[in-house]
Order: sequence, then structure tokens, then C-alpha cells
Amino acid sequence: MNKQTFIQGTMILLVAGIVNRILGFIPRILLPRVIGAEGVGLYQLGYPFFLVIVTIITGGIPLAVAKLVAEAESSGQPAKSTSILRTSLVFTTAAGFLFTFLCLFGAPWVSRYILTDSRVYHTFIAMSPMIVIVAVSSVYRGYFQGKQDMIPSAVSSILETLVRILCVLWFSYLLLPMGITYAAAGAMLGVVAGELAGLGVLLWQYRRLKKREQDAADIETEQEQNNSIHEKESSLFGATLRRILKIAIPVTGGRLVGSLSYLLESITTAQSLAIAGIGVAMATSQYGALQGMVIPLLLLPGALTSSLAVSLVPSLAEAQARGDMRTIHLRLHQSLRLALVTGAPFAAIMYVLAEPLCLLIYNDAEIAGMLKTMAPFALLLYAQSPLQATLQALDKPGRALINTLVGAIIKISLILYLASNPALGIYGAIIAIIINFIVVTLLHGYSVARVLNYRMPYLDLLKVCTAMVIMAGAAQYLFSQMNFGLPLMVQFTSAAGASVLLYLALAGGMGLIDLQDLRRIPFIGRWFKP
Repeated sequence: MNKQTFIQGTMILLVAGIVNRILGFIPRILLPRVIGAEGVGLYQLGYPFFLVIVTIITGGIPLAVAKLVAEAESSGQPAKSTSILRTSLVFTTAAGFLFTFLCLFGAPWVSRYILTDSRVYHTFIAMSPMIVIVAVSSVYRGYFQGKQDMIPSAVSSILETLVRILCVLWFSYLLLPMGITYAAAGAMLGVVAGELAGLGVLLWQYRRLKKREQDAADIETEQEQNNSIHEKESSLFGATLRRILKIAIPVTGGRLVGSLSYLLESITTAQSLAIAGIGVAMATSQYGALQGMVIPLLLLPGALTSSLAVSLVPSLAEAQARGDMRTIHLRLHQSLRLALVTGAPFAAIMYVLAEPLCLLIYNDAEIAGMLKTMAPFALLLYAQSPLQATLQALDKPGRALINTLVGAIIKISLILYLASNPALGIYGAIIAIIINFIVVTLLHGYSVARVLNYRMPYLDLLKVCTAMVIMAGAAQYLFSQMNFGLPLMVQFTSAAGASVLLYLALAGGMGLIDLQDLRRIPFIGRWFKP
């Protein structure tokens, strides 16, 4: 069993996340060039509805599986871990098939009356098979995370991304002669192919794990345990499912609020832009630019925060089971500091160098204003994941649900009010999303502080902001001084690279980069040993 420490597990997922984000930008850069912003809009419009369905089925299941498996492993009960996995698979597979059939039969009505653009129909049909695949994959990911073995999830996610890149571009290009609606559906079929490849890796990793465990254990004892499990299977299934659902339902509620908010955001944005006098095609194009081009850039550092959140849940659950409050505070502090320190340089570059960045990546400088408006508030978004994961790991998912719900209500209300104003248009939706970032993060921070009697690292935040402002000024100055015939790529990379080095020096001088944490990082940690 390849159990990793909290830092090692986080870094394994972080490396995979960074690789995935970088690779994931290949179709995001090339897809708008193949099917245009309007095609990306059709692709994006169907996605929120898919997220709602998947959240209903699996929203809290992976976290519940990770938490229960971590508790079972820490108490030396591997048979209980197997029971948790089997029960979860039965539940999610059955629910996945049910919702897949409902989506296939309800696609015409959904695409016409809910998603506001009937051209989304083919994309909606193409994504339906993904429901079952994602449902099963999520259970296996939660199982491996509960065992604090992050390698299977990392390998699976990287292969899924590679297959998705190839298939999204290939399928959309093949179907483009049939029209933009079929090209968008082809892109979604590429996503399905990627998810299927990722599931294949997880199944292979699970089979290897079981073989290793069987070889390590006494065969007769193993057989007796298996017989005992099968004899009690019918009686254990109901009890195990109840334990899983007790944790999963509140978490699912919180994530469902986020998914429904995303769906309502797409619907209300399109309708509000129509009220503002913007045509359907233009509204779809603007929404595609925001959700398919600007938001992904903003979420690039999310590779770290999502890695922190995944590693944090089993680590905090294990510490809570031991009553180790000191470790809980330490892990939370590490997570918040890492999220802030690593996210800050991205936010600074996206603000001061928004136009060259959008030109280089999308060959579209018009969307730079959207990115520049949102970038200063990105730090709040990066801190949000560790805070929410902490609430969920410490059996306070209801509080996370309420916070998310409050933010969602405010966001949707503001989109309806602001985006329907012709003077604001799509920027009305952007302002509403920014306010959502602020409200939800502050509410999560307040909840965590009360639950744990934890003092937020305000000094670290002040240091990060100071280093970020100095770095932003340096990046802007260097870029402006290089305007003497150099290629845009050279100007951008030189200014960004030099300013990032300055930021790292400032972060090290202010004590934001912890040498002890660096020593725990796999592969490079040995370079920092005393």
C-alpha cells in the first residue's frame, strides 16, 4: 500500500493537476479556432446541466467514501473498506443508469425550454453516456484517496486529459462539415472518451492493489474474511449505505447548490443579455468566451487548491478520529498558505498582462477586459477550496451548504439585475460572479474560525498581497520597457518570468515559503535537506 503523507499526497495531485491544466489548455486554445466562440458557447451551455445530474448522483459520495475508508484503515479494518466500496458502487451505478435514460428521453424538452438554445440538443445527447462513467470513477477515486494513495487518481486524471485533448479536437474537426452544432457535439464526445480512459486506469490500479493485498495476506485468512463478508453482505449493505448517505447528502446538497447555481447562471445570463437587447447568437458567443476562455484561465491555479482539498479531507478525518486538534490546525494553515502563495503570482500576471496573455492564448484581445476585471479577486477563490474541504471533513457540510446557497442566491439575483442593463451586458454577470467569490469565501472563513477556534492567517495574507503588488508593478514595467520590436511571446515570458523570480525572492524573505514543507516534497525535497 503506497500511503503518502499529507504534503506528499498534495504534491502528487498538484503535479498531476498542473500537467492537466497545462494540457487542458491545448483544446481550450485550439477549440475556439476550430468551432469559434459560438461553438464553444454551445459546448458550454450543455455542461452545467450535466454537472447538476452528476452532482445529484455523486456530489458527496467520493468524500464520504474517502472519509469512511480513512477511518476504517486507521482502525485496522480493511474488510470494512471493501464493503464501503461495494455499497457505493452499487448505489452510484444504479443511479447513473437511471439518470442516463432520463437525459436521453428528456433531451428535446431540456434543450428547448431550459437551456434557451435548441441547438444544444446534439451536445446534450453526446454527454449523456458520461453520467455512468463519472459516477463509477468518482467512487474509485474516493476509495484510493481514503487509503491516502493519490497516485491512481493522478495517473487516471493525466491519461483522461491526454485522451480528451486528442478526441475533442479530432471529433469536432471531423463533424465540423455537418455544422457548428455537430462540431460542438463532437467535442463533447471527446470528453466522454477521455472519461472512459480515466475509468479504465482506475479499474486497472484497483486490480493491482487487490492482487498486492492478497499476496501479502495469508490466503486462508483472506478466504475466511471474504466468506464472512459475503454472509453478512445483505445485512451490512443497508447499514453501510446509511453511513455513506449520512455524510454524502449534506455534501451533495452543498455541491448541488453550486451546480444548480452554475446552471441557473448560464440560463439567467442568456436571458438577461436578451433583455439587454443582445441577440441569441451573440449572447451564446459572449457566454462561451466568459465560461470557456476567461474562467479557465482564472482557475489555472485551482490545480493546487483542488489538490489541497482532496488531500485535506482524509488527513483531517484521520486527525479528528485521534482527537488531534494541533494537526488539524497545522494542515489547515499549510493549505491556506500554499493556496495564497501559489495563486498570487497568477492573479498578478492575469491583471497587468491580461491583453498579451489573451492574444497569445486565444488570439483575441477583446476578452482581456473580462480577465482583468476578475483577476484581482482570484485569491479569494483560491482560498475557498481548502476552507470548504475543512468544513466537510469535520462533519460540518451543512454549514458549507448554507454558505454556498447564500452566495448562489446573491449571484443569480445580481445577474438578473445587472446583466439585463444594456450599459453593463456581460460585465454585469462578471460583477455578480466576483461578489459571489467574496461572499462565499468570507462565510467559509468565518465558519471555520468558529468551528475550530482558528485564527485566520491575516498576516500571511497581507504579506502575499504586498509581494503580489510589487510583482505586478515589476511585470508591467518590464513589459512596457521591452516594446522595441521583440516578438510578443518573448516580451510576455521575459516580463512574467522575471517578475515571478522577484515574487519568489520576496516570499522567501517574508517567510511565506516554509523550508520544512519544501523538504517533504517528493523528488526535490532532498535538495533542501540540512
